Amino acid sequence: MKTSTFTAQRYSTKVFDANRKISAQDWAEIQDALRQSPSSVNIQPWHFIIADDDAGKARIAKAFANYPFNANKVIDASHVVVFACLNQASDEFLKAVLAQEDKDGRYATADQKKAGDDVRRLFLNIHREELKDEPIWFAKQVYLNLGFTLMAAATLGVDSVPMEGADFATLDAEFGLSEKGYHSLAVVAFGYRAEEDFNAKLPKSRLTGDVIFTKA
Repeated sequence: MKTSTFTAQRYSTKVFDANRKISAQDWAEIQDALRQSPSSVNIQPWHFIIADDDAGKARIAKAFANYPFNANKVIDASHVVVFACLNQASDEFLKAVLAQEDKDGRYATADQKKAGDDVRRLFLNIHREELKDEPIWFAKQVYLNLGFTLMAAATLGVDSVPMEGADFATLDAEFGLSEKGYHSLAVVAFGYRAEEDFNAKLPKSRLTGDVIFTKA
């Protein structure tokens, strides 16, 4: 099976070149991917903390005191993003999403606007009242965003590494996420691989297609 160049070359960067910065144009595209990512019923239950200088990265690095194998990735990367997840969708939040959709021209009539709101609330209530997994459902949307953004970066030739090895309570406190109704889920460092990054020289390893694919 033929693999596209950026999917074959994308890997989890272990050592970043601290002297290389992502251009403003490329970062604007990556940041737009964060905003444009798909989510179920367009609920967008995310918030992002972005660090692009030493001071900002130092704040994020506080969460890696017990994870020294990840700390340098934060310090040496060009940009670092904390992916945060909404705890619960309030009525105010749902109205804000609907208002933005309306502003962006999603609805030609009042009936269409109501239908869009009704569908979103229907699925939210399924997860809140029936499945009782609203926070998990939201986290799935954030991870969908994370994967979408990793691939967007790869198409630009920007390296990255997603990390869950962090003290998320520290991140929540440092950036006041709990007070805003969010909690951190993951940290992603973006930049360019260093020459000494051993992982860049290793072949990728994935299960074969006959193991993971079943044709219906």
